[in-house]
Amino acid sequence: MARIIAIANQKGGVGKTTTSINLAACLAEKGKKVLAIDLDPQGNMTSGLGVDKNDIENTVYELMLSECSIKQAMQQTVVDDLKIIASNVQLAGAEIELLGINDKEYILKNAVDYIRDDFDFIIIDCPPSLNMLTVNAMTTADTVLVPIQCEYYALEGLSQLIHTINLVEQRLNPNLQIEGVVFTMYDVRTNLSNQVVENVKENLDAKIYKTMIPRNIRLAEAPSYGIPINMYDSKSAGAESYRNLAQEIIERKGI
Repeated sequence: MARIIAIANQKGGVGKTTTSINLAACLAEKGKKVLAIDLDPQGNMTSGLGVDKNDIENTVYELMLSECSIKQAMQQTVVDDLKIIASNVQLAGAEIELLGINDKEYILKNAVDYIRDDFDFIIIDCPPSLNMLTVNAMTTADTVLVPIQCEYYALEGLSQLIHTINLVEQRLNPNLQIEGVVFTMYDVRTNLSNQVVENVKENLDAKIYKTMIPRNIRLAEAPSYGIPINMYDSKSAGAESYRNLAQEIIERKGI
């Protein structure tokens, strides 16, 4: 049965989608069967895995409106053993269209339950806001992985995110846990990065992964080519970091 990880932070620009793309790709590289679900209307995870987001008949939007089955919504990515349920700008209207639908918080979970046994991991890229799409991701997920940028306002908004996770756990998904925190855009040369890490450790009662994702130009370049970092520059610091993060996550549950 798949382990389902939602990657969430309502603060933009923290490396959430970069982490979703490259973690999924590195898990697949390690021989795991992975499904990526792009719940962000920007569709950056979709295009970052080599799928044309504007040329897809069945996306997560059609899935959530019951216009297709979950298997019809799956696309093959540029990575072996990695499929995706794609997203595009249409998804931005889903919130309004779901008004009045009973149990709308469980639409994604009910769909994913059908195929959960077919995968080792399901990675969900959440939108950068705490809306109904994010709630759907959290009712579906076992855990939430939070990327935090190593910058001055790193903790801003984090308490709200943790409050939301706790609310979902209390009311909708009693099994939901915080997977942990991963630091992104880490620069070993700056005191600020080290101060942020210490500050978060002091203020956050959650697992913090040993792997830190460095500031890396190759990581920034890879999405424009529609491939993850381990295919774009396999020997780069970014690729090695995401491989290490994937290994940590695999080892955590012994999957």
